[in-house]
Amino acid sequence: MNMLHTVSKSPFGHTALETCLRLARKGASILLIEDAVYAALRQTTIADKITTAMKELSVYALEPDLRARGFGQGQVIDGVKLIDYDGFVDLVVEHQSVQAWF
Repeated sequence: MNMLHTVSKSPFGHTALETCLRLARKGASILLIEDAVYAALRQTTIADKITTAMKELSVYALEPDLRARGFGQGQVIDGVKLIDYDGFVDLVVEHQSVQAWF
């Protein structure tokens, strides 16, 4: 089943992303939104987990949320795809189901 997982909480104060990474199946997609975009940044304690996850999962980050927190593409882990709101809608349409992690 082609599933999109959306994560909205910071990985530094919540376990939602770690739980999502543990349960997401190969071929699924993860979209980091709101404070979860911190997980897309290089040189953080979770960067290695994101890099490893990208071997089996597609990882996206909502660029407007990233920019709202003062970060840009140059600070994002290689391979994390930045998308806008239209891209968010496209991801929802492309996937059979969506699981939101809070």
